[in-house]
Amino acid sequence: MKGLKDKVVVVTGGAGGIGSAICKRFAEEGSVVAVFDLNADAANRLVGEIESAGGRARGYSVDITDHAGVHAAVERVEGELGPIEVLVNNAGWDTGAFFLQTEKPFWDKVVAINLYGPLNMHHAVLRRMSERGRGRVVNISSDAGRVGSSMEAVYSFCKGGLIAFTKTMAREMSRQQIPVNVVCPGPTATPLLDNLAQGEKGEKIKAGLVKAVPFGRMGQPDDIAGMVLFLSSDDAAFITGQVISVSGGLTMAG
Repeated sequence: MKGLKDKVVVVTGGAGGIGSAICKRFAEEGSVVAVFDLNADAANRLVGEIESAGGRARGYSVDITDHAGVHAAVERVEGELGPIEVLVNNAGWDTGAFFLQTEKPFWDKVVAINLYGPLNMHHAVLRRMSERGRGRVVNISSDAGRVGSSMEAVYSFCKGGLIAFTKTMAREMSRQQIPVNVVCPGPTATPLLDNLAQGEKGEKIKAGLVKAVPFGRMGQPDDIAGMVLFLSSDDAAFITGQVISVSGGLTMAG
């Protein structure tokens, strides 16, 4: 895709299922990938895989819920790798539970990771992009934020908020012509889904999801990575404020 070679890209949750697929695809396009992940060992393992395949990457242990820590990590990336040209807010966390069976400490954790984490990243990175007058942002939300999802109430709350925030930032960044877009994965085979759907009941939930998807299968991390790279590239330079579902047709939202 156009315009990705030699660009510095930050991917949060970069060592996870979808995150690692995104990082590898950017590296294949010649980008320099900063892998942000709470798990330093996992980030460094991924960096090793990317470098073994001839790509360029560096791992950073980052807690995206820590506002000061995020700003420090972003400053470090720009000092070591150069100006950040693409930000992918991919990190997320949840565990399945009906809302009335949850308590505030659980809400706080879900909100901190899925909503405040992206806010912190935008605050640290977009300020720099705005000063330079260039950049791209792709936020990974979820179809749970578009149509809701049972046992994911607080997660859906966060992902819906991220969609609204993205549209607002797309408007605010339009003068600098910095695109800000959203990708909403449908049911995707990742550790997060395994965490939500455990045991025999979980297998039934997964089977039901597959049955509901018109394409008749779960999404794979690479399915998401392709759309993220497109929106990060010069091929999508005139696309901003958009919400694109990658769900095999499960959510055909207008």
